[in-house]
Amino acid sequence: MTRVVAIDDEPLALQLVKGYVEKTPTLELAGAFDNPVDAVAFIRSGDVDLVLLDIQMPDLTGTELARVIAGGPKVIFTTAYEKYALEGFRLDAVDYLLKPFSYAEFLKAVQKAEKLINLERKELPSLEIRNEFLFIRSDYKIRRIDFSEIHYIEGLKDYVKIFLRGEKKPLLSQSTLKALESRLPEDRFMRVHRSYIVNLETVKVIDRGRIVYGEVRIPVTEQYRDRFQEFLDRNFI
Repeated sequence: MTRVVAIDDEPLALQLVKGYVEKTPTLELAGAFDNPVDAVAFIRSGDVDLVLLDIQMPDLTGTELARVIAGGPKVIFTTAYEKYALEGFRLDAVDYLLKPFSYAEFLKAVQKAEKLINLERKELPSLEIRNEFLFIRSDYKIRRIDFSEIHYIEGLKDYVKIFLRGEKKPLLSQSTLKALESRLPEDRFMRVHRSYIVNLETVKVIDRGRIVYGEVRIPVTEQYRDRFQEFLDRNFI
């Protein structure tokens, strides 16, 4: 299932895109926004695969928003102005729908995006799991990492930084946090922020909603708060 966010400041246009999404079996409408600023906050904190994005909007244009979320979900621009097409493709948009567009045109663009999304989901070139450890490709070497060695993991667009117990410098590996999360045991690791996964065995101190690792404080954001609280409740005396 592909999770979609639709953004358009025109109510009729937004309603049309929502209807197209809802009638497509492979799509799930994660959110619909007429305010692009609100949409940015949602996209950054949520699990979103594809953004259907108008270009001419107040406060924040579609092209400006696309730059803000670069490296995140795929983007399909929807606009009444053909003159923005070149700029849209320069921003690595999957496609460009010129209003008014039909459902057939919408579906063709979405299927193009879904092929790219599914391909990225399958591509895990630097990670291989075996039992209680995984192999990480870092600095042109392949290194075995036991699960128990992992302190926490930070995501940086197409890379992850893996912080290990007893080591000052993290390992840098080319992968996404989402891909790595899918390969870690759920009972031992938890995503607490769009940019962080923690090893639950290493959670020792929590200060005002932040997990404390020495000088580092990792916030538990609203999206993941309930699940993290369940972990605390199960182990609270």
